[in-house]
Amino acid sequence: MWADKDVRSVVLARFISRIGGEAAFFVGIWGKAAFDLDATPGQLAVVMAALGVASLIGTAASGVLVDRYDPRKVLIAGELIFVPVAIGMMFADSIGALAVTTFFLGLVGAPVFNAISSFGPFLTTDEDRLTKINSQIEGASWAAFVVGPAIGAVVAGWWSIDGIFLVDAATSAIGAVMVLPVRIRQIEHEERRGGLTEIREGFAYSYGHPRLRFYIWLGSAVWLLFGTFSALEPLFFRDVLRVEVETLGWVASIFGIGLVSGTWIASRIPPRLRSARFLTFVVGLNAFGVLAYVGTDRLNVVVMAAIFWGVVIGVMAPLHRTLIQINSPDELIGRIMGVNHIHAEGGHLIPLTIAPFVAAAIGVQSALLWSAAVCALVAALFWPAARRLDRTRVVAVPAPRLADPSDEPRSVGH
Repeated sequence: MWADKDVRSVVLARFISRIGGEAAFFVGIWGKAAFDLDATPGQLAVVMAALGVASLIGTAASGVLVDRYDPRKVLIAGELIFVPVAIGMMFADSIGALAVTTFFLGLVGAPVFNAISSFGPFLTTDEDRLTKINSQIEGASWAAFVVGPAIGAVVAGWWSIDGIFLVDAATSAIGAVMVLPVRIRQIEHEERRGGLTEIREGFAYSYGHPRLRFYIWLGSAVWLLFGTFSALEPLFFRDVLRVEVETLGWVASIFGIGLVSGTWIASRIPPRLRSARFLTFVVGLNAFGVLAYVGTDRLNVVVMAAIFWGVVIGVMAPLHRTLIQINSPDELIGRIMGVNHIHAEGGHLIPLTIAPFVAAAIGVQSALLWSAAVCALVAALFWPAARRLDRTRVVAVPAPRLADPSDEPRSVGH
């Protein structure tokens, strides 16, 4: 069994790196676009679309890299390349320039995210331990969600929004150094057959495996919701709540408290709840979180709702990742996680083409509320399939060694 110090190093590296990342996103990019550059809904959507398209490209390539090499090497290289790109964000002085620099930020950031998302199975082969490791890694990200935006708010208030990108560069460099001594499980790599061929293999396996297909598409639906918020949430703070840019950071930090609490709960979920139905139920709870979060124009209500919605997402994210990984063969983990991230980015991008027009027609707040209705509808539509999947096995998911797209579902009791 790999030493706990390796897990601790990965978790701490993730925490430090994401402090800068969360500050840069919630206060740096959003704040610069909405407050410094006076972005319209359409312009903010363009910036978020640049980030999403770049992430799609970077994710597709990085899944192959993780499987060819390993997540540790990809993570270190990605973090080091990220440093100069983050510094370049400081010099964006128009919406066009911000969109371009954000594109490159997403391009180099995607391999980092894919590598850290794939790390768990390289540290253990035990399902219960994998659940805990994923919860710890996710918890580190969400803990950074608490600290990062708050640091971003302080830097923006006392120095400048551009200073946040320098913080982002520094935390990425520190994260890379911390992963250097980590030891991982060695996996025999397949013979290289060309990047595009290997990418297609990842998609073929993901879509051919009924459980993976279900979890990946269900997760995509949640990203439709998050994509709407990426396009409109800063404008909700500016135009509905009528607060200053620093409030984005403080509310995001409070939201992070809920996220960390949720990951703590996720690490203690009993095996019987690692199921398609429970995941679908948690996905549906996101709708109630949104209704509470943007249903009023009162900041105190937004703050309380942020904690509840954060708990929901904190439970959902590591559970979703674990259910995918324990159905994935070792040699395809990077590519399958890549397919999942591509779906996430696709779900994130689609609302960016629609949300500005919907917001212009019915208002920012109403558009966000309608996104909650869509999330609830998706959860309801997925529920029958979730029940069928959970009835096919004694436990909700197979052990890692049984993950095979040709594996026929076994009846309960067999």
